[in-house]
Amino acid sequence: MTSKREDIYREATKRNLGLFTEAEQERLRNARVAVAGLGGVGGIHLVTLARMGVGNFNIADHDIFEPVNFNRQYGASMNTVGKSKTEVMRETALSINPEAGIKVFSDGINESNIDEFLDGVDLAVDAIDFFAIEARRLLFRKAREKGIHAVTSGPIGFGATLQIFSPTGMSFDEYFGISDGMDYIRKMIAFSVGLTPRPLHLGYMDLSKVDLRAGTGPSMASACALCANLVATAAVDILLRRKTVKAAPHYFQFDPYKQVYKKGYLFMGGQNPLQAFKRWFLLRKIRPMLEGAKENGSRN
Repeated sequence: MTSKREDIYREATKRNLGLFTEAEQERLRNARVAVAGLGGVGGIHLVTLARMGVGNFNIADHDIFEPVNFNRQYGASMNTVGKSKTEVMRETALSINPEAGIKVFSDGINESNIDEFLDGVDLAVDAIDFFAIEARRLLFRKAREKGIHAVTSGPIGFGATLQIFSPTGMSFDEYFGISDGMDYIRKMIAFSVGLTPRPLHLGYMDLSKVDLRAGTGPSMASACALCANLVATAAVDILLRRKTVKAAPHYFQFDPYKQVYKKGYLFMGGQNPLQAFKRWFLLRKIRPMLEGAKENGSRN
């Protein structure tokens, strides 16, 4: 005899069948996904995966919702201003799946809690603030150590990117060409160049609105929704093992504004000569206006 909550889950996910088998839906129900960051992309990642039937989550964010988040963050509204992102999004996920198992990390991720955050996890999803490069490196490094796939998707202009990192493939630092000896500006340039090997957004984005000092830049709701589409589909491949995952140095980019889709294989990752040239060129161009920039906890 099934419980009322089990009946609700089966009814709620019934329209997934035909795209998932019943056995696959049950595997998603028992899976646990860690979502680091609940801002522009993290909130909609969580909701999309919950609606697809993923049954368990570890969620982390240290921030609260503010009016500046209204243009793109799923949980941001007048009713949630000043409230913890983790608590708001936990309640949102539970309103979709009342039986979901959700562990909350309201201090975000850091060296002291990353092992617990990734404990028992089947997939790690990076939704960390774009400018918080060290927290992002920590997530990918620890996921790799624990044998966990990790995915990242950036809302760039009107489009989105996707990179998947296998625990046995190219590492995050290798793909992006990042090392401990680099200063913050060089790390951010390397991350930006690696995220968009094809800079489709440069034809229409005003880069003067990107401010590393303040940790702010253009970001749009439609792009965040597109990121969730890419991450959730990658999650299906990883969690259900339907087909071989194309992990880094493979990359994927889609820009609906330009109606362009690009995918490729970034040979040598961050050591690719063209990528190295792009980093050098960008550093030379913007370094004078970025002197003194520091990593901060700005909102995604």
